[in-house]
Amino acid sequence: MLDIKILGPGCANCEKLAAETKAALDAPGIEYELTKITDYGEIASYGILSTPGLVINDKVMSSGKIPKRPQIVSWAVEAQG
Repeated sequence: MLDIKILGPGCANCEKLAAETKAALDAPGIEYELTKITDYGEIASYGILSTPGLVINDKVMSSGKIPKRPQIVSWAVEAQG
């Protein structure tokens, strides 16, 4: 099971990234647990300066943008090994 984190204060782009990530991973049936991180200290601990951020299995995959669904799926498949 993948550990997915959405980093951001809860802005519209953060919510959109969460929705896109869910849609991307639900379609192929990838098992994951999604957590939204809104604490600025915890967000900063990942080393990102702009939100939203996407973290898969504690690896920052994206920050400051909303990646396309195929890219999210690709990262998830790669993280599954």
